[in-house]
Amino acid sequence: MNIGIVKEVGGSERRVALVPSGVHALVAAGHTVYVERGAGENAHFPDEEYIHAGASINYTVEEVIKRANVVMKILPPGQDMVDMLVPGQTVFSSLHLAVARRKIAEHLINKKVTAIGYELIEDAQGNLPTVQVMSEIGGQLSVQVAGQYLMSREGGRGILLGGVPGIPSANVIILGAGTVGRTAARVAVGYGASVTLLDINLARLREVENLFHWRLTTALATEANIAEAIRRADVVIGAVLLKGQKAPCIVTERMVKSMRPGAVIVDVAIDQGGCVETSRPTSIDDPVYARHGVIHYCVPNMPAIVARTASIGWTNAILPYVLSLAEKGIVDALRADAGFARSVCSFNGRCTNQAVSNMYEFDFTDLQSLLS
Repeated sequence: MNIGIVKEVGGSERRVALVPSGVHALVAAGHTVYVERGAGENAHFPDEEYIHAGASINYTVEEVIKRANVVMKILPPGQDMVDMLVPGQTVFSSLHLAVARRKIAEHLINKKVTAIGYELIEDAQGNLPTVQVMSEIGGQLSVQVAGQYLMSREGGRGILLGGVPGIPSANVIILGAGTVGRTAARVAVGYGASVTLLDINLARLREVENLFHWRLTTALATEANIAEAIRRADVVIGAVLLKGQKAPCIVTERMVKSMRPGAVIVDVAIDQGGCVETSRPTSIDDPVYARHGVIHYCVPNMPAIVARTASIGWTNAILPYVLSLAEKGIVDALRADAGFARSVCSFNGRCTNQAVSNMYEFDFTDLQSLLS
């Protein structure tokens, strides 16, 4: 099978969909890989490494797409790229169709391409492997970013996350006890911050308390508890995720107004619409803005800050699925793995994702009926 890897453009995206070690694995299995020139340079994977791994370097995105059965990228495909696709091709990328423009989802369906969303792939345990890797990175970065913007020179409250003897540490409020929340909690506790983690799942909160040996505070994520926690926060980290759906808005503008000037919000859920009412997407080049005196950091592709680490992690998570697809073909690969099949949003002109169907009122078709 022919696999194409295109260079990311826009949004200061620096990751690449497959690093040279992943290319080597595909080539060793007998497949052909086309890489757009410079696709890995921003993650410090030069073209020479891809050539050494067995890839062919193409000079334009059009060349790669023309040759590929499967087109791989990181960011959701834009209108220009969708226009280049032809019926029967597979695009393998983040899709985030729940927060995308209707026109993109509609065009993918009308083009009769197979659109696979990395963020929807489930493993045998029901985990989301690519989301988990990026969430671990995002959770760690969220605390580092918060510490930076708490500094006086950035307009923050001018406090340390961990404090010093005789001076209280920062109050870090984490909303959501999933992978992002737990990773953020680990880092914040390590800095010495005063951490409160809220979630709607009481059993998960018990797990977190045991995991951290009661070095943080947990609370049920009721509206009243959230409002009280936000009011006294120096840092708020939004770590809420609903698989394949728009993130729920659990922090209202009124709550943000109650925060102290110079406090910081890092809305990691912004790639799914955000969980804070005053959030709007920003970019790595222009990452923050102030609203009601509170600094907002809302970069959807935060892991791109550490592009090399993120690209390797991405490849580690996604390579087994790419190999399966390349070796078995799209139909047999999806038949063999129900968790993989749940990542397909469009197939042969049909909408195969229930959440997308509900969002845009498309006719829904169960994928298994199309594979049989």
